[in-house]
Amino acid sequence: MKKIVTLGEIMLRLSPPGNQRFFQSTSLDVEFGGSEANVGAALAYWGMDVAHVTAFPDHELGRSAAGKLRNVGIDTRFVQFSSGRMGIYFLEQGAMQRSSQIIYDRVGSSFSLLDPKALNWEEILDGADWFHWSGITPALSQNCADITLHALEVAAQKGVKVSGDLNYRSNLWQFGKSPDEIMPRLMELTDVMIAGSRDFKQCLGEDFKSFAEVRSMTFDRFDRLEYIVKTDRISHSSSSNTLSASLYAKKKTFSSRAYELTHIVDRVGTGDAFAGGLIYGLLEMKPKDAIEFAMAAGAMKHSVPGDVLICSLEEVLELAKGEATGKIKR
Repeated sequence: MKKIVTLGEIMLRLSPPGNQRFFQSTSLDVEFGGSEANVGAALAYWGMDVAHVTAFPDHELGRSAAGKLRNVGIDTRFVQFSSGRMGIYFLEQGAMQRSSQIIYDRVGSSFSLLDPKALNWEEILDGADWFHWSGITPALSQNCADITLHALEVAAQKGVKVSGDLNYRSNLWQFGKSPDEIMPRLMELTDVMIAGSRDFKQCLGEDFKSFAEVRSMTFDRFDRLEYIVKTDRISHSSSSNTLSASLYAKKKTFSSRAYELTHIVDRVGTGDAFAGGLIYGLLEMKPKDAIEFAMAAGAMKHSVPGDVLICSLEEVLELAKGEATGKIKR
């Protein structure tokens, strides 16, 4: 069994029921979710040994969030309980031509205030096969940027494979540093980067004219880099998208088949499901099969409400092979 470590904040997700608008609803549905933990949850569900590193406030909400991680099979030994508050995000689900909306309320969260010295990365990464981070974490605070860098430095020393979803989000970089001041060093220590042209442009402060230029420059600049991974989404409406993905090595490209996704149930967490599928695939499969498995996992998440992909390994493999029909299984 492979051991995987993920790092990142987990928030309380509050959503109006169904497709109601914020101003219509008299109640809010409650979930817990965070990008990197969503990745870990999918992998744990497929039988991987997953530990997640985060911090929660030391009260009932924090304890409930940690319990949620344990419920999906994630090791919570390295979860910290410290000062600060629970990060929150409010989600209004879109439909048809109306877009979904997300409002963040996460300033001063326990994770963003976590002391880097509170984490023993030598212990956390002992025996690990893979470490996953995202660009959300270093965007939250200088503490979080320092935590990410230290984790990657220890992973490099131990020979642990590293994936990073660069995931540039402009409204998160509020602590006085720009992405191009923080991200390049983290990218130097990463083997697999999940990102599109905009992510690379913002993280490196470069004006790329095409993804081919991105690919050429990043492979030349980052010696550790084995793969760049990019998804391509065409949004016909909030409820109907076309989705595919490509895995780029320095000299080869492996592309998945395209999925026509109609009547989408929940788009949140689909990129995380894809990242979980990618990690599983690169650990267990050849590159072509890995990108097909990743894309199948991402496509499957569109049918599952909540932040986390909950489905069996067999269901993803069936979809990746083109054998899923949607018929009732008896």
